[in-house]
Amino acid sequence: MEKLSVVIITKNEENNIERCLQSISWADEIIVLDSHSTDRTVEICQKYNCRTEQTEWLGFGPTKQKAVNMASNSWILSIDADEEVSPALKDRIQLILKMDNLRRKDGYRLKRQSWYLNKWIKFSGWNKDYPLRLFNRYKGGFNNKLVHESVQVRGSVGKLNEVLYHYAYQNLKAHIDKIKSYGDLTAGHKINEGKRGSVAKALLHGIVKFIHMYVIKGGFLDGKMGLVLAINSSYGVYFKHLLHWEKTCLKNKGI
Repeated sequence: MEKLSVVIITKNEENNIERCLQSISWADEIIVLDSHSTDRTVEICQKYNCRTEQTEWLGFGPTKQKAVNMASNSWILSIDADEEVSPALKDRIQLILKMDNLRRKDGYRLKRQSWYLNKWIKFSGWNKDYPLRLFNRYKGGFNNKLVHESVQVRGSVGKLNEVLYHYAYQNLKAHIDKIKSYGDLTAGHKINEGKRGSVAKALLHGIVKFIHMYVIKGGFLDGKMGLVLAINSSYGVYFKHLLHWEKTCLKNKGI
């Protein structure tokens, strides 16, 4: 049976990390790479059998890959502090680790079910969320994107329907705060790639996002929370493109 290393990156996750760690206590190795939390995150981690290290923030992709590089085992499960491995997913992962190499894929996408403002979101496009999180580190790893990172695998990839729970936002403030931080990171990344932003693009992308989530992906079936989610998500898209436009203007002025 292959051994498993679980890797988590954190910063000020005291409200989430214990639930996450409890769900993976069965793993052979748990690595928490923390970016200088100022709350009780590290203190909580010390209660569990995990290796906790500190790092400067490098962006999501590079920071997660740094955690992967610290692992002792070939097989990696990368999860976020606000996620929880269900008992069914635990059992399925353990079965996969017992497989012989000919039957086992090189990576697996996990079905993620998200909780938003005290409601499980069943539509809005969130019901088809299958991030690649379980993989052989010698066949793949995280890309270098500072935001919206993903695992790239050189080989075969499977899909699991056992659930990875995602407690996305505890309140509206948490969602707005993430919109601001992600918006700044995304805008900076686009500028570094030499892309130009505009107000028209910001407005258009925001409108398209709302229509896509609320109408095409059935967000209206999620009730009031589906509407709130679509509004906030479309605002997030509008905001990051508007920041991109602002940074474009500043760059043109040599600022």
